[in-house]
Amino acid sequence: MDNIYISYTFKICPKEPATEILIAELGEVGFESFVENEDGVIAYIQQTDWHQDVLNDIYVLKSDEFEISFVKEVIEQTNWNSEWEKNFNPIQVDGLVSVRAPFHENPNLKYDIVIEPKMSFGTGHHETTYMMIQHLIELDLTNKKVLDMGCGTGILAIFAAMKGGKPVDAIDIDNWCYLNSVENAERNNCSFIKVYEGDAALLINKKYDVIIANINRNILLNDMDVYMNCLNEQGVILFSGFYQEDIPVIDAEVSKYNLKLDKIIERNNWVSLKYLK
Repeated sequence: MDNIYISYTFKICPKEPATEILIAELGEVGFESFVENEDGVIAYIQQTDWHQDVLNDIYVLKSDEFEISFVKEVIEQTNWNSEWEKNFNPIQVDGLVSVRAPFHENPNLKYDIVIEPKMSFGTGHHETTYMMIQHLIELDLTNKKVLDMGCGTGILAIFAAMKGGKPVDAIDIDNWCYLNSVENAERNNCSFIKVYEGDAALLINKKYDVIIANINRNILLNDMDVYMNCLNEQGVILFSGFYQEDIPVIDAEVSKYNLKLDKIIERNNWVSLKYLK
């Protein structure tokens, strides 16, 4: 039987930073996908993961700083592509990278990433993905072994492969993300990408020159030792998925491994950190 999803269409005033906070909090309680629009964000959760009190612990909804209203709707999986066509707009990063769906016109930038997002997170619209693309633009990945941890749609693994990364491993714990990343890697002719379904336990005895980890703060901290053991000498590791106020705790943990903080990118209070080994 096809999966059934429930959508929440949130109208938010003012939009920032409430939208980013809301997306982060919803992700913690099981919401899988998010589409930002002019008024706020549409969030999707599988009906099997939904319960009547799912929004009870979403603290931003209780904040006096923002006005947030929502409409709930049941979405059949077969309607998903049309949902994306209505809500997914193409983006461009630094005039060099385009991220678009197959039904969007190619703007003919240096790098063109075509994503069919389906139920996966990572269209490039979210600040964390956008910043990771900015970091990768600056790196020479020719024949570098790359890991995209928490790959979502596979967008960062695909861009790494386009920049010469070989081989590239993409890992996500979510089955939808695994399947979607396989499809998107094929769509972008990235034959050097291998996609795996699982978590950091898959990284035992693996070694990489570049590690991309766009995951939430708690998972990053929990798995830090695994990432560090996987990073080759002279390697680069990119972190995102957390806020500016989280930098001290992330940096304190990374500093135990004698890595150097090389660059910070900030976008609407979200941050992305680049470390060198």
